[in-house]
Amino acid sequence: MSTVTNRVLSIQSHVVHGYVGNKSAVFPLQILGFEVDNINSVQFSNHTGYKHGFKGQVLNEKELAEVFSGLVANDLHQQYTHLLTGYVGNPIFLREIANILKTLRSANPALIYVCDPVMGDDGFMYVPKELLPIYRDEIVPLADIVTPNQFEVELLTGKTIKTEQDAWDAIEWFHCKGVKTVAISSSELGGSDSLLALVSHKDGANSQRCRMVIPKQGNGIRFTGTGDLFASLFLAHSTLTKFDMCATLERTIASLQAVITKTLTYIPEDVKAGKLAVTSTQRELKIIQSKRDIEEPKVTCCCSKV
Repeated sequence: MSTVTNRVLSIQSHVVHGYVGNKSAVFPLQILGFEVDNINSVQFSNHTGYKHGFKGQVLNEKELAEVFSGLVANDLHQQYTHLLTGYVGNPIFLREIANILKTLRSANPALIYVCDPVMGDDGFMYVPKELLPIYRDEIVPLADIVTPNQFEVELLTGKTIKTEQDAWDAIEWFHCKGVKTVAISSSELGGSDSLLALVSHKDGANSQRCRMVIPKQGNGIRFTGTGDLFASLFLAHSTLTKFDMCATLERTIASLQAVITKTLTYIPEDVKAGKLAVTSTQRELKIIQSKRDIEEPKVTCCCSKV
């Protein structure tokens, strides 16, 4: 057994009830053998999709720097092998993450930064527009791995994606920025009944491209926290497989699909049939109930190399 301890610093949102941000990412990483220290960019009662809104606090950049300074003062920052970032709602907070990354890399030059540039989906931005140029020009070039969805790729690259070739062209934009691994976690290029995931890895002479067609589940029900779960699983499996991209994507999607399948078993049949509207509570991922599927993913969707 390896004596190397993988330890992730995860800076994302936190909700008391439900599974988005750190609540969606930390547990899967832990049961795959990763130590995880999490800083919560926000602490909300629930995610923002509930009918009566949410209550809670937002961490500002000075508070983030203060928390991190405590880790540095005790030399704890030297233990990190990975930095994972997700939802950030404040431009100055995002820039502070760049400062944190600089300090982490000074302690461990081999540290892997996984950036999930959470900005929106389905053509709608749910963060301030000021974050876009910071992600594009300052944060993405620092990342080793990025896991955007199709809409976020279009925002960052300024390219409209209508075909698979468009997507590969957009992925090259990230590589030109210095990003070694690009994983488009979901796109609408797979047709009416499926999604298409694309991964490209370039590191010296090691170049890999793979694609996967993923069957849609849930009759149009949209689940919250799936992007956060994807990023954490991709981080774990890329490390565990030593950057075998097909194996990484297959295992990541196997667990993600299993979590969605498990979640659907808790949703009433009349809701799944479209006779009743799905509630925010019903759309919360059943991550704890899917522990075995995360520990031992059963691959049913296979990648093809490009």
